[in-house]
Parts: sequence; structure tokens; C-alpha cells
Amino acid sequence: MRTGILTLGTRGSALALAQARSVAAMLREAWPGLDVRLEVIRTGGDRVTDRSLAAFGQKGVFVRELEEALLDGRIRAAVHSLKDLPSTLGAAFVLAAVPPREDPRDCLVSRCGQSLKELPAGAVIGTGSPRRAAQILALRSDLVVRDIRGNVDTRLEKLRRGEYDAVILAAAGLRRLGLDGVITRHLEPEEMTGAVGQGALGIETRAHDAEAAEILRAVEDAPTRAAVEAERALARTLNAGCQTPLGALAVCCGDRLTLTAALAAPDGSRVIRVREEGSPDEPQGAGERAARLILEQGASALLDHREQDDAQHQS
Repeated sequence: MRTGILTLGTRGSALALAQARSVAAMLREAWPGLDVRLEVIRTGGDRVTDRSLAAFGQKGVFVRELEEALLDGRIRAAVHSLKDLPSTLGAAFVLAAVPPREDPRDCLVSRCGQSLKELPAGAVIGTGSPRRAAQILALRSDLVVRDIRGNVDTRLEKLRRGEYDAVILAAAGLRRLGLDGVITRHLEPEEMTGAVGQGALGIETRAHDAEAAEILRAVEDAPTRAAVEAERALARTLNAGCQTPLGALAVCCGDRLTLTAALAAPDGSRVIRVREEGSPDEPQGAGERAARLILEQGASALLDHREQDDAQHQS
């Protein structure tokens, strides 16, 4: 039996709140005597909505203020969409728990119900992700990819108003909001590989808060943890940030872990795809080996291009 208060920090969007509430419900079920509370923290990525995320020129644009709240004691744990969390955390923090993963796929939501193949040449696709943009252009170089910001409802409203012919969104987010009925088509990982950690949640705590770590262990899912650790090791080895056009998905089945990854040129002119297998007990090794396979296929040129873009955004 655990008693006392555990305050979870979260962003204030409808999706972030839904995610944090699901974690709070799991914790209350695991620890009936625990008072789990939510604290909304507004992040830099939430405050600035008139620029693309690439313009921030930094990793963890949705993370910094939550980590500051951890350090000053306002919250004991922070609930993140794991794809927003940098693959290397600061020494003061740990990824204490990874709950079961939702659908890791991207999906297309089109205004007229057309699939990606059916959209006419010149159709405008909305996404704020360089990864999605690059992979869309690799599939359909005749489409126009335009940046889009805002929460899920805002993006769907822009689609309804006709500002875009289609948008790409994470299936997990739509499912968590009860909006999966708007999905025109799921995009399978072979054509559109999701972001590192997509569909998973990550609960971050202070490195030395052993009590919080023990409480949060109740919502840990071992197969999901192994999968995302492989994906994060891949990103870490490539020094890839959230603006790198890198997709990855690891799946655990019994005693085997299979990791697929895709690194794309920003204009979609080239996509490097690799597949690596390993053990769920040693997920980082699979991620590191996959990264080496990508580098052996000439990834340095694509990563150098990313660094040039980052420098331009910071200048």
C-alpha cells in the first residue's frame, strides 16, 4: 500500500492531458491509497505556434519546462509523448517507466477521403515533421508538403477549412482522443516509418528519486521498454534529434526483437532503410548495429545536411 501525493507534470493540450490521465488511472489502480494529481506545465513549443518546430533549432522543445518543474519540486514525475523526449537525458533525470505502447503508425486524414495514392498531383499535405515530409516526398514527389502547427483539433479544423488537402497525424494520438474515426488510411511502417518512440509514453523523474521510481514501476511494460530502448539507441548513435528525418520501429516477439529504420533526405530523393534483429534483453545493441548499417550506406551526407539546416535555423 502506498499513501501520500504523487504529482504528475503534463503539457496542457487535450492529447497530453488524456495521456497523463491514463497514466494517473493506472497508478491509482496499482496503488489504491495514492493521491495522484496533475500539474499542467506550459512549454516553449506550446507558447510559440506561429513558427515551425525546426525554427527552434533545439532538442526537447516540449520537454525543458517539465524538467525544470521536476528540479524545483513542483512535480515528482513528467508524462511525455516519448517521441518528444531526447534520446539522451541529462544526468539529473531518468526514464522511470514506459507504459504499454499504442499504435505506432502514422495515418492519413484527407478532406475528400482519398488515399495517399489517390490524391491528385499538387495536393497540399500538412505536417510539422521533417521525417514525415521526407517520406511523403519519397512516395509522391508530385505532392506539396506544407508546414502545419497546432494541436490535433486545430490541424483537423485547418483541414476542414480547405487549407490542406490532407494531413499526416499519429494514429496513437487520434485513438487516445477518441478520434480514430477520422482516419482515412493507416500508413504502414514499410512506407512511412514512425518516429522514434511513437505511440509510447515516457515517464521521467529525478535520477535520485527512488521512491517515485518504485511507484512508477507499476506501469512499466517490458516489451515496450525494450522496443523503445532499441529505437532510442539508434537515434543516440546517429546523434539524431527530433528534426532529423529518421524513422524507427522495434517490435518484440518472444525472445526476438526486430528493428526497422529509415533515414531520408529532406527532399525525399533518397531513403536508407535497414532491418536488424536482436534480443529484448539487449535492445541497445540492436539499435547501435542498425545505426552502423545506416552509416555504412552513406548516411553521413544526409546527417551533414541536417546539421547545415539546424545552423541556418539558429542564425
